[in-house]
Amino acid sequence: MSEQHKGSIKVMVVDDHPMWRDAVARDLAEAGFDVVATAGDGEQAVRRAQAAAPDVLVLDLNLPAKPGVQVCKELVGANPALRVLVLSASGEHADVLEAVKSGATGYLLKSASTAELTDAVRRTAVGDPVFTPGLAGLVLGEYRRLASDPGPTTGGDEPRAPQLTDRETEVLRLVAKGLSYKQIAERLVISHRTVQNHVQNTLGKLQLHNRVELVRYAIERGLDDA
Repeated sequence: MSEQHKGSIKVMVVDDHPMWRDAVARDLAEAGFDVVATAGDGEQAVRRAQAAAPDVLVLDLNLPAKPGVQVCKELVGANPALRVLVLSASGEHADVLEAVKSGATGYLLKSASTAELTDAVRRTAVGDPVFTPGLAGLVLGEYRRLASDPGPTTGGDEPRAPQLTDRETEVLRLVAKGLSYKQIAERLVISHRTVQNHVQNTLGKLQLHNRVELVRYAIERGLDDA
């Protein structure tokens, strides 16, 4: 399957400020995306997203009627293929982590440029975790902290870690660092398709469902440190 052409990427914009919402929708449409819907509150966002079936939801967190994290949780829960890019004025630690835990693929501050936004939507559409510079480190640090906290044990029913090949482990380490498939392919001198295959094989072995979960797994195992 060829890489998705950006013109075929369906995007929905959710924000409670009409002028900002319209400006973002216009910028994305001018960049060649198919803006299939917009919404101004959380309830409307859930209804319209279910009807319009966007590939990428550009979502503000601070919404009336239903908060953005709840919108994200409901929509990603119903359709795990949906990619959510949070576009927020807040760079607060708790907000970023809450968004990622609710299923967001990426988190961009509203101070981002139009070029950064369009690039982020493109990358989000193919499943790359995208974060405003600085936020990626915050998320990695938090998952590392959670991984090092033993927490409540569930007895001896934790399965043994599946065996990954050296190359799969290498790809996983680079995924954890936030590199795109293209960057990984260039660094390892292999094709984009080979990187995708390694990621898919790893997802299968680890019984994970998407690349964000794969990043979490890698961080929990400390694979982003090397």
